[in-house]
Amino acid sequence: MTRPPVPRLYLVREDGAAAPVACRHCEAAPCAAVCPTAAVRCDASGVVVEPARCIGCKACLAVCPVGAMAMAEAEAHGRPVLRRVPDPAAPGGFIEEPAWLASKCDLCRQRPAGPACVAACPAGALALVVPGELRRVRLLAAARAMAAAASGAREEGR
Repeated sequence: MTRPPVPRLYLVREDGAAAPVACRHCEAAPCAAVCPTAAVRCDASGVVVEPARCIGCKACLAVCPVGAMAMAEAEAHGRPVLRRVPDPAAPGGFIEEPAWLASKCDLCRQRPAGPACVAACPAGALALVVPGELRRVRLLAAARAMAAAASGAREEGR
């Protein structure tokens, strides 16, 4: 049984506009800080989820500041993964239910071309921005604007 892919970017629509909700890969990620099994952790590529360590407690969902964390049904070899839980109807008994795991954008880590959403965006509105690079671009733009303003002031003073 093949299941549809789990979305990792969600669109929020309001008054004719749409905005993407995706993991921002926070530097001090609260989701990683609260994870009791370190299934959600930070590495050089951002915030990642290790499904094998996730116990489905949903603590990460509760603290995500942008609402980008979700739960997805666990699957192995195309079949749902089941877990044994106490049966509330039969004290001492157990039932099997689907296991749910934390799921979020991983910036398409396994995709050499980078995030698929960036490539697929029909309006070209998405871009992968590295925080340090964004700062460098902003500083460069500010320096150019100041240089242009100074140049214009010198020409007016002639």
